Amino acid sequence: MDLQLTTTDTVFLIIIASLMSLFFLLLIGLVIMAIRLMQSVRRVAARAEEVVNSVEEVAETFVEAQGKLTVFKLIRNIMKVANRRRK
Repeated sequence: MDLQLTTTDTVFLIIIASLMSLFFLLLIGLVIMAIRLMQSVRRVAARAEEVVNSVEEVAETFVEAQGKLTVFKLIRNIMKVANRRRK
């Protein structure tokens, strides 16, 4: 079985090989862009997690401060009532 390519077959083979090489180059570029995008998303997610943790810490601090302020307000009110009764 002798396989000989005609001129038309050779041209088609070159065109298909060129298109396949362009397709693979494009695919490689898209994969690289997808990897970079995923890395960016990871960085943004990590930063968002840090922000959420900071907000939680601030909220806890406010809750703790509010509890302490309530004790001081209670003591101040008791002192005011005691001072009014003395007068």
